[in-house]
Parts: sequence; C-alpha cells; structure tokens
Amino acid sequence: MTPFLFSDSFETYLSAEKRYSQHTIVAYLKDVEQFFIFSGVCRVSELSEISSKVMRGWLVSLINNSYTNKSVNRKLSSLRTYFNFLKRNQHLSRNPLTGVRGPKSEKRLPQFANEKDLFATTKVEMESLSFEALTNLVMIELFYQTGIRLSELIGLKNLDIQNLKIKVLGKRNKERIIPISNELNELLIYYLKIKKQMEFHSIWLINTNKGNKVYPKFVYRKINNYLGAVTDLEKCSPHVLRHTFATHMLNNGAGLETIKELLGHANLSATQVYTHSSFAQLTNIYSQAHPRGHK
Repeated sequence: MTPFLFSDSFETYLSAEKRYSQHTIVAYLKDVEQFFIFSGVCRVSELSEISSKVMRGWLVSLINNSYTNKSVNRKLSSLRTYFNFLKRNQHLSRNPLTGVRGPKSEKRLPQFANEKDLFATTKVEMESLSFEALTNLVMIELFYQTGIRLSELIGLKNLDIQNLKIKVLGKRNKERIIPISNELNELLIYYLKIKKQMEFHSIWLINTNKGNKVYPKFVYRKINNYLGAVTDLEKCSPHVLRHTFATHMLNNGAGLETIKELLGHANLSATQVYTHSSFAQLTNIYSQAHPRGHK
C-alpha cells in the first residue's frame, strides 16, 4: 500500500479512537490511497487545492470504472472520515466533501433460508459425528441461533461460552451477551469436551482438525457448501445465516429493538431492512384475525 499524507496517524486514529476492525481499517486506507493517486496530491501544501470539484471528478471516475453505487458511497465515507481527521488536526480548514452527495444506493433485500431446509439437516446425533462434521455443525448452529458475524465467530474463545449464553466481541470492540438454547449449549459443551480429549490447547472456540484457529476462507467454504446443499439460494455465505436468524426472529414475533441488540447494530435503521420478511406473517395474522380475512 502506497503511503499517503498522514497515513500512519490516520491509521492510528481509526484503530485507537474510532475502534474500527482491521478489515475496515484496511478498506479505509485503500480508499484514501486510491483518491490520492487520482488527485496527484503529494504535499501538505497541496491539501488546500482539493475542492468539491475535484471530489465530484473522482466520483465520476469511479462510476465510469463500473463501481457500484454502494462501493462509491463507501469510498466517500472513507474520504469523509479522513478529511474530518485532517480538519480536526488543523491540516485542513474545511472538508472538501461538504455538499457533495454520492449516488443513491440500490436497496437489495437480504436473502435468507427457510426453516424447514435448516431443520432437516441439523438434527443429528452428536456422538456419531467426526470432529470435522461436529465443527461444521457448531458453526452452522452458532450462525443460525445467534446471528453473529463471521469475524465474531472466529473471535470466540472457549471462555466466552457461559451457562446458556455466549459473550461476543463485536464491531469497535463492543461486547454483547447473547442467550442460547439448551440444545446449542449442550452442543458447545460436548464440542469443548471433544477438543479436550483431542488435547487441543487453543484458547479459540472453533478449531480446525489440527487444533488451530479457523480463518475466514475456512468458515466461508464450510457454510457455502452446507447452504448450497440444502437451499437453492444464489448466495450461500455465513452472512445469509445472520439474515436468516433476524428474519426468523421477526417472523416469530420478536421486536426490532430486540433483534437490533442481538445483532449488535449501532442503530435501528440497519435492522429495519428485515421488516420485508414479516409481510408473510402479517398476512397470516390478517387471515386469522379479520372476519373476512380467510376469504
């Protein structure tokens, strides 16, 4: 990655003050680097030359290079954070992005699996499974029953499993406690027991067959294979199980505020995307409750 002006201090700011994840920090740094390559600015004295006109020119170049509206707006967010950082440290007198709006993002409804598809394959005898199959089952059930993110699952430690609940370290190092079912609790206790028998000394909850901490591609591949086998979804990622968790919770009567807390969303607007899925539930209630609904 090519260093840009104040790149080191900006990275420290994102990590120490904004408390962003490493994945987010890398994305922000790449976005800002891309802008500096476009603008040609390489000296502190040239920062004042960055105007809203330059910013709009960069937006046009991104769109012309087939970036999606969502990607363009994420890059704008990265730049806006960077310029605010410069202004805060008196390297800039104004934010050149003031008044600059990004393209309207297309709204895509989250995909989710049907309950019957998931239930049909996860009701198995734990004792009959190999360690690899047991690990896959643990990951599937954790994603579906708690709605945690991929990074949160990888970051789970053995000690995070408590009596009928798990402790999750989410975005910006924010902790939350998620209740779990008796069945999932028993599955996790059994998994820890098997790991002990195999003399795995890792502090991390989910391990490979060699006792090492799992990594994103490992988890993605396992979940992708599972969802591809039991559903006809176009996208078969761990995040689909997070969407499925939220959708099924909503359809079975959970409130948005509750789902927001369980998912670890910072605000309710991020959770409201799941309200689309409750229409089937509303239709069902209407048909039962209204005198003429059943007709």
